[in-house]
Amino acid sequence: MADELFVTPRLAALYDPLDPDRGDLDPYVRLAEQFGARRVLDIGCGTGVFALLLAKRGIEVIGVDPAQASVDVARAKPGADRVRWICGNAASLPPLRADLATMTANVAQEIVDPGDWQATLRAAHAALRPGGRLVFETRDPARRAWEEWNRPTSHRVTEIPGAGPVEHWVDVTEVAGPLVSFRWTYVFATDGEVLTSDSTLRFRERQEVAADLTAAGFAVSEVRDAPDRPGREFVFIARRPDPARHR
Repeated sequence: MADELFVTPRLAALYDPLDPDRGDLDPYVRLAEQFGARRVLDIGCGTGVFALLLAKRGIEVIGVDPAQASVDVARAKPGADRVRWICGNAASLPPLRADLATMTANVAQEIVDPGDWQATLRAAHAALRPGGRLVFETRDPARRAWEEWNRPTSHRVTEIPGAGPVEHWVDVTEVAGPLVSFRWTYVFATDGEVLTSDSTLRFRERQEVAADLTAAGFAVSEVRDAPDRPGREFVFIARRPDPARHR
C-alpha cells in the first residue's frame, strides 16, 4: 500500500513543488546514456520526473507505480504522451525486454516486506533483456539517516502555486530493527486542513542486498557511492546474465 503522500491527490500535487531540486536523478540519466539504453523501465515512477527526463532524450520509457494520484500527476505533465504509464506494481508487468530498469530515490527501501522485495527483483529480472541492467540506491544503515528526521531540522513553510502556503515537517515515529517509520505533516494555510502521511523504510545492509539480487538471478556488477550523497548510500548496478555470451 502506497503512502498517503502518493495516493491522496492533494498531497501528490505537492510532491514536486516541495522537492524541486532533483539533481539526484542526473547520475541515473548518465548511466542510461553510458549503457546505451533505448528502453527503460522506471519502477516506482511516482510523478514521472525521471521518466520524462529520459523521454526527452528519445528513450522509450515505461513508468510503473501503484499510486494512482501520483500517476495522474505524471500524465498531466508536458511530454507525458511519450511515456507508457502503468498504475500497478512491477510484478504485474508483461515481458518488456528493457535495457535498463531503475528504482530511484526511496523506492527500493519503501518495499519493506521481504516477499514483496523478492517479487519486485524477480519482476525486474523478467522485464529485462538478457544483458540488461537493474540500478537502484539504498541508504547505508550505518549512517543512521533517520536521526536527522525531526521537526526542528525539517520544518518549513513553502508557497505552492495554486495551493498557497503549506507548512510541513517530519518526525520519526518508530525504529524497529531495520524498519524506520516516520510521519510527514502538512498544514494548508488557505483552509487550515491538516494532512499526514505515514511511511516506513527498510534499511538493508550491503551484503543483504547483494544476496537478494543473486537469489533473484542477477549478477552484481558494481556497488557505487551516490555522487550527491557520498558515503551515505549504496548504488547497486546488477546485470541479468546473458547465456549466449557464455556459449
